Amino acid sequence: MTAQVFTGAQVFTGAQVFDGTHLSPGPLRVADGIVTDVGPGQEVRLDGGILSPGFLDLQVNGAAGRMVDGTVTVDWLGEMCAVHARLGATGILPTLITDSSDATARVIAAGIAAAGRQVPGFLGLHLEGPHLDPRRKGAHDPALIRPMDEADLVRLMEAARHLPSLMVTLAPASVTVEQIARLARAGVIVSLGHAECTHAEAVAAMAAGAACVTHLFNAMSQLGNRDPGLVGAALTRPVHAGLIADGIHVAGDTIRVAMAASDRLFLVSDAMAAAGSNLTEFTLNGRRILRDCGRLTLADGTLAGADLTLPQAVGVMTGLGYAPELALAMASSRPAACLRRSDRLGHLLPGRVADMVHLDANGHLRGVWRAGVRLA
Repeated sequence: MTAQVFTGAQVFTGAQVFDGTHLSPGPLRVADGIVTDVGPGQEVRLDGGILSPGFLDLQVNGAAGRMVDGTVTVDWLGEMCAVHARLGATGILPTLITDSSDATARVIAAGIAAAGRQVPGFLGLHLEGPHLDPRRKGAHDPALIRPMDEADLVRLMEAARHLPSLMVTLAPASVTVEQIARLARAGVIVSLGHAECTHAEAVAAMAAGAACVTHLFNAMSQLGNRDPGLVGAALTRPVHAGLIADGIHVAGDTIRVAMAASDRLFLVSDAMAAAGSNLTEFTLNGRRILRDCGRLTLADGTLAGADLTLPQAVGVMTGLGYAPELALAMASSRPAACLRRSDRLGHLLPGRVADMVHLDANGHLRGVWRAGVRLA
């Protein structure tokens, strides 16, 4: 799909407009790639549905047959952003799953280069590991999981100075409260995940600066009657939490419980190398990942990421009975808030960049624009 270049003013009509908070009849005016509230323009007629801020995906592990790993280059990060844009995510955090120290350093270097080049759609990096809890390893290679040392900490703090956003998923078992505090002070978005921690340990980490929880319910201590675990801390403390709403990772009624408890849940795809491709299998740290009927697993059946796009996740949420504006916020304005970038991302308000997606009346993706330029 090639971009259709247009400069000047456009008026998008025929669809409702979700501005990140509210749903209105429209139209939406765009001038030179920026949302505006006045002036005429060339009409872009849409056939019903909803025009929404472009979706933001904060956990994206790969695309088009490749994973984010130590071989990643700035050019590949650009290709990855382009693939996911066509799938509805106009901004992403490419995510490195637990890997070696050298691989982590190379991914950070590529990310800093992408930031310097201002790669369209590149929001920063998400490092999911290696400082996790092997008791909740999920599909991560336990041989690569390790405690954080001073060199790791300094590397992450330095990376945060040069990246638009840096999210790091870690577990209390592999870090200290002081390390969490230092990361948070350096601007790192510390997210708790892959953790068999007590509720008290989770709360202590949050008090130190952890501001997010990675793929809520998956690979973590669950809500118990005497120890609420990491899930309980996520649902009772003012932290954000990603949710894989694919109908596989989390049951519908479990999502309903979480939604009733927290207004800070946002959607993630946890997409892997299969995204945007027809692959039936690929490799992760030398292990085969099998793709079958919307499910990605290791050979032993362990879930290994998700075969999901954010438009599909929005559809799952509306299918559970949630209003379209709430489901859309979970893919746009809420992840922007998690990144602390609501002033620039996740909204279609005057002065904001016109990154947009169009969903039809059935929730299917019908168009994607970045800065007013149609991509798909």
